[in-house]
Amino acid sequence: MVTSRRGAGKLGCLFSTLLAVTVIYFGVNIGEVYWRYFEFRDAMTQEVRFSATRSDDAIRLRLASLADSLGLPPEAGRVIVRRGSSGVTISTDYTENVELPMFVRAFRFRHQAGGGS
Repeated sequence: MVTSRRGAGKLGCLFSTLLAVTVIYFGVNIGEVYWRYFEFRDAMTQEVRFSATRSDDAIRLRLASLADSLGLPPEAGRVIVRRGSSGVTISTDYTENVELPMFVRAFRFRHQAGGGS
């Protein structure tokens, strides 16, 4: 016995697959932004740990170099290093843009490592 099929199920499956792929694609783009932020944040924390053996200029240079190699915006590499009685504090503030369908979403990152973080 042969039955005819309309094909509506296949079209619905195609739409669901397309939607899932779109969500994954843009999710990966946003995930990369956060991944780079977490890597940079960890490097800042490490620089605070070893700040007793490094000069402020060396810390700035290392973090600026890392920001460049991670593909972060130039303002991410402009870190502020402060030494005080409570130790060293390193901070940064930058924005990354992610292109989404029909608009651009700006993600602003601020991090302070060390005293007061």
